[in-house]
Amino acid sequence: MLPTLLEHTSTRVNAEIDPVLHIWGWEIAVYLFLGGLVAGLLILSSLLLWRPRDTAPARILQLAPLVALVLLSLGMGTLFLDLAYKLHVFRFYLAFRPTSPMSWGAWILVLIYPVAALSGLLALGPELQGKLLKKLPLVGVLAWAQRQRQVLLGATLAGGVGLGIYTGLLLGTLTARIQWNTAVLGPLFLTSGLSSGAAFLLLFKLDEADRHRLVRWDMLALAVEGVLIASMVLGFANAGAAGQLAADALLGGAWTASFWSLVVVMGIAVPLVLESIEIKKHLPLVAVTPALVLLGGLALRAVLLAAGQDSGFRLLP
Repeated sequence: MLPTLLEHTSTRVNAEIDPVLHIWGWEIAVYLFLGGLVAGLLILSSLLLWRPRDTAPARILQLAPLVALVLLSLGMGTLFLDLAYKLHVFRFYLAFRPTSPMSWGAWILVLIYPVAALSGLLALGPELQGKLLKKLPLVGVLAWAQRQRQVLLGATLAGGVGLGIYTGLLLGTLTARIQWNTAVLGPLFLTSGLSSGAAFLLLFKLDEADRHRLVRWDMLALAVEGVLIASMVLGFANAGAAGQLAADALLGGAWTASFWSLVVVMGIAVPLVLESIEIKKHLPLVAVTPALVLLGGLALRAVLLAAGQDSGFRLLP
């Protein structure tokens, strides 16, 4: 047989052995977390502001869409840090590929800016709008935004849903990484983003009705998140050899302790118990509960990101 016809297959995919291989680090974990948080803020602020109010909403709700843009910019900054060829970032916007999740994500991230900015201008109370109009000639823009109130809030809501699902699909389409090869990641990251968005808003002063509404929404999101995590683990456990490896990583493997302690217990179970007590006993909400939810949301992405990169078909017997 001619040597030129031989095919060589290497299973060396460890960055410590082959340093040229790129590993996603903290930058991507932070980007995924901030993307989910922004999605939650956009969705929840749109829902809370959907109906016109007799009085101006709490200051944080007025600023929520604009705060979301600041957090989104920070997330895109961490994503930029991860790029190997940073000067080529513009190429994402030279074409749109319907079958590419990254192409969808790149355009969703850009389109959210004008939509959220207009929604944020609309959400500002009379006092903040007056201060802004003194500095910027936005009277015409504000008048147009007020006429298109429902359209803008609907677009903001849709953008938040798209962004939240995209952060999960970004990993879920990489089927070579068996830890990410599940359809649950999209809904899981969206639900986690909703919970994180509610927790972020609960760190600030809110009207009593909005506060109770957010606590109940957060409890619902946490419960759904727990169900999705259980579905993901059970799906792995019943999906053949590859799925079994993915399940083993969370059920006795290297990522078991961090996943169950940081994500499930600290980020879901404990906040659910605390929020249930606060609702039943009418206790004032303390900052520790939203903080645990936010840390759990970050841990979810960090653990799944690391576990996914540690998994692969090379481990199959």
